[in-house]
Amino acid sequence: MQVSAKVPVIVFTGGGTGGHVYPGIAVLQAFRIALGEQPYRFVWIGSQKGIERKVIEGLGIEYRPISTGKLRRYIDWENLTDLVRIVKGYFQSRHLLKELQPVLVFSKGGYVSVPPVQAAKSLRIPVFSHESDLDPGLATRLNLKASRLVFCAYPESRKHFGPEFQDRVVVTGNPVRQELFEGDPGWIRKTWTVPPQAKILLVLGGSLGARQVNELVAATLPRLEGRVFVVHQTGDHWVALPDSPWYVSRPFFATEMPHLYAGADVIFGRAGAGTLWEAAASGVPLVLLPLGSGSRGDQVRNAQLFEDRGAAFVLGPDTGPDYLSKAVERLLTDSQARESAQRALAGFDARGAAQTIAAEVLSRLGAAHV
Repeated sequence: MQVSAKVPVIVFTGGGTGGHVYPGIAVLQAFRIALGEQPYRFVWIGSQKGIERKVIEGLGIEYRPISTGKLRRYIDWENLTDLVRIVKGYFQSRHLLKELQPVLVFSKGGYVSVPPVQAAKSLRIPVFSHESDLDPGLATRLNLKASRLVFCAYPESRKHFGPEFQDRVVVTGNPVRQELFEGDPGWIRKTWTVPPQAKILLVLGGSLGARQVNELVAATLPRLEGRVFVVHQTGDHWVALPDSPWYVSRPFFATEMPHLYAGADVIFGRAGAGTLWEAAASGVPLVLLPLGSGSRGDQVRNAQLFEDRGAAFVLGPDTGPDYLSKAVERLLTDSQARESAQRALAGFDARGAAQTIAAEVLSRLGAAHV
């Protein structure tokens, strides 16, 4: 791709899950709006096979893949091979950044972001980062010293950063793509033959799927049939149940998500930051089953914060179909519980985060660099 060297470049990085990709896209969109008519070239550095490549290239954004390896907090033989991949990714990132000469690198986190951020630091390219969870993940911690500012979602997040970094922490909320505010509430009923009297439950296990969520939904369907129409994102690694008059499933939804949020009455899923804030933006009450075992516990803490504010019902790790069906039914039939949850969700104010981040970055960077 031949592009004039005079056109300034802004690099984005991050990935591994949709929770890292979609908020980054929201910030990229906000940069485009803030920069107006100024010509800018946006480039995303990500993994070779991660979800971010499909999503970013699908939006027509220039994508540059690098070698990546996961960052594990436990002993595993794959740590050795992944370390080699990370080092390779670092040198690939240095090469790319020397070629692109960006005015800044914006990191949305995830293990993918570490090599580009460290390469940017070595080349003295300004770095800005965003952390979606209540407490910072390993990638954010590793990128912290390289970042001029770290944007975070909650005021409570500040306590998880050391005193020497407090002047770099800016609370903005989590970025949400503009199109999520523009969904068609009637799309679900027009796309599938939903019984007129039915309420709609949207099930989201995350972009990679969630076995526990999928199994629990499958066991709960008989209790909901006849009253609740279920739209289920299963992920790729699940043998889908057949569609029925009360149930449809797909491995993955992308462009349909604004319409699904707009048309849903209740959402059930994990407690990834993306799901939480997209639901908050849509005002749809939540039932959550956070990922606990095998993770660093960030979803448990995210879910607890939403529950403490009255924005969600949180199910325990050993919950069964009776508990899920009762939680869903309560949010559908108890108007007081539903309205209370909607008021709490509105308190998260998801609409302005991306614009605030873009404005703050451009202000800190200064007119001489943009």
